[in-house]
Amino acid sequence: MPISPPRPKPLPLTALRAFEAAARLGGFAAAADELGVTPGAISAHIKGLEEDLGSALFLRTARGVTLSPLGHRALPEFVSAFDQLGSAVQTLRTQAAPGVVHIAALPSVAQFWLSPRLPGLRAVAPEIEISITAMETPPNLKRTPYDLCLFFAARGGTEVAQDMIFPVCAPSVASKIRTPDDLLHLPCLTDTSWADDWLTWSSVAMPGREFVPRGPVFSLYSLAVEETINGAGVLMGHQALIAEHLKAGTLIAPFETKVPLARPLRLWSLHPSPRSGPVSRVAAWLRQSS
Repeated sequence: MPISPPRPKPLPLTALRAFEAAARLGGFAAAADELGVTPGAISAHIKGLEEDLGSALFLRTARGVTLSPLGHRALPEFVSAFDQLGSAVQTLRTQAAPGVVHIAALPSVAQFWLSPRLPGLRAVAPEIEISITAMETPPNLKRTPYDLCLFFAARGGTEVAQDMIFPVCAPSVASKIRTPDDLLHLPCLTDTSWADDWLTWSSVAMPGREFVPRGPVFSLYSLAVEETINGAGVLMGHQALIAEHLKAGTLIAPFETKVPLARPLRLWSLHPSPRSGPVSRVAAWLRQSS
């Protein structure tokens, strides 16, 4: 009679992924955000994993969680393993849909810089399908299914547009402006993602003056731009994003002072692709169109 000993119980992949993310990112909340679940789910997965192992992976304190000695020793191999798994998944996606290019971009970049260029791209490469996902922070390309990223960043990838800021407004508002001091009496719109823009520009254009913008605050740059076009006040414009509005005359730059920032718009990818492949062709076209 053949002997069939019971197999050791495998550790759940979902729980291992939860451990790796929490350990790498330094907490359950950050891991939950990356994996798209709740912190409670991460905690439950890790607790179950610790029960299966019979040893703690994290040390719980009033200040939060820290890796246990066992967690520290295990983390590097799991990071490498899930990086390789992410790369394999991306290769599988690419080979399954070779004509689709997935781009992750800042919402304002997707709307104001990337979208106007898509008709031209479709004209020269109609066989390529472009998929765009707007997000506030660059994704981890080792773990997410994106081929290209478009974000303002200090380093990495290829610079496709310089980030230069200066005030812009509707023509009706521009008629009321003669000098930067006039901004003290006008609504100055602010985007929460770039809350320091007014200070950066005013320190150059209004040296020695302590300028505090007074006006509406927006969480979406696109809303701030629309309200500026509607005559709600003056907005700190980013040249790469409002170039089309300046060309059309819906926005006007009332001052000559423009301040370059050390975070140009950059395009990058993680996975190498053939020069004649869709990803390389799209990246080359976007660089040439800037």
